[in-house]
Amino acid sequence: MLLSRPDLLSDLPEGDGHQVLRSALAGYVSAVAAAVGVPPEGTSFEVTDTVTAYLGLSRRAVQYPGRDLMLVWSARQGWAVSVETRPNEVPLVLSRLGGDVVPAPEAVGRFVTEVVSRTGGTPLSAPPARVAADDEDLAARMLLRAGQT
Repeated sequence: MLLSRPDLLSDLPEGDGHQVLRSALAGYVSAVAAAVGVPPEGTSFEVTDTVTAYLGLSRRAVQYPGRDLMLVWSARQGWAVSVETRPNEVPLVLSRLGGDVVPAPEAVGRFVTEVVSRTGGTPLSAPPARVAADDEDLAARMLLRAGQT
């Protein structure tokens, strides 16, 4: 189920097994969006067989001044800044944030600022060193990072 904004959580069916994870992801995405200056309508997230999030960035990269950027997150790969591409284009990832798959929102904000202001080569970092053990662990860490515990 794709949710365009965190305020749509009230529309979820009762008894949904992923409700806690969806709620935690909504809070975490909201906190990250605030840290990078993205309004709620510029965000979306999804909890299905994968757990992902998207934030449309209003900033442009020095290296790609005419292209829109996005900040994407997945439970397996963590955060990445990418160039928005057309359906027939190969995805262009500028950089990935290594470390914890659920970093503090402020760390994501610093990462985005660094990536968009880079003028030289844009190194990709390794996938996150710390991933979640399961959905419960992932939700707990998101709640902690979003200050909701």
